[in-house]
Amino acid sequence: MRLRSCGAAVAMFLAVAGLFAELRAADEAPGAAKVIVLEDAVYGRVHGAGLLCDIAYPEVKEPLPAIISVHGGRWVGGHKKDASTIKVEQWAGFGFFAMSIDYRLKGATPAPACYQDFQCAIRFVHANAEKYNIDTKRIFLIGQSAGGHMVSLAATLGDGPYPRTGGWETASNDFRAAISVAAAYDLVALDWGALWTPPGEDVAAARAQASPTQHITNDSKPLLILHSDNDRSVPIDNALSMVEALKKAGAPHTFHRYPEMGHMGINDEVIAKSRAFIREQSARTATE
Repeated sequence: MRLRSCGAAVAMFLAVAGLFAELRAADEAPGAAKVIVLEDAVYGRVHGAGLLCDIAYPEVKEPLPAIISVHGGRWVGGHKKDASTIKVEQWAGFGFFAMSIDYRLKGATPAPACYQDFQCAIRFVHANAEKYNIDTKRIFLIGQSAGGHMVSLAATLGDGPYPRTGGWETASNDFRAAISVAAAYDLVALDWGALWTPPGEDVAAARAQASPTQHITNDSKPLLILHSDNDRSVPIDNALSMVEALKKAGAPHTFHRYPEMGHMGINDEVIAKSRAFIREQSARTATE
């Protein structure tokens, strides 16, 4: 009995050793790119204060597509590592220059500071494209909730009336397409739209101005919209009004509607649909 136990233990040891050998071989396989991770990198400065982001990218020769992640939190909370953002190391593993940003929140500086910071992040990517080996024709945006509102506003309004701040003022803010998850599109019709309060402005007019539904044309950037019927933070009607406006304008978009995903974050379903959308948009870029 003791001999059989010893034999089983040896067999288990050899199996585990073999598994670790396979994992080491996979890590050291030719073509496995080293991933560089930069935490709390500064992508802009406002009155001397740094705007921080996390960055990850593989060391490869081919130019990289880029993805910029914008967190949720109703413009009053959230951060670049929460469940509303991508994991930059994961997306670097997918072959991207991946960036997740923090931005000024309402408690520090009211809107539109958050949006101005986000626009600065897009310009940072353009201004540093050579440094990070980025293909500027394949820059993608992804945002959840308040972050989804901002990437959708970028797709429909661009700079709009908001002055450029943070740096890289002469750089482009162009991008290929945006991915909007559980986002706000009509701030006037949304209860927490009341949190968008630019100082010294008529708040109703400011919320209308910051609503992506108000700026859609057939030249709007392609949008992927993902929303759930049982989202209690942003009711589905807010997303449906956006989709209807996109259809009416003939603006490029894809809509995925879910019955019971709630106020979804960047989950596996979102990642799968986002990667498929990016592949489609990248293929179109190659033919243009």
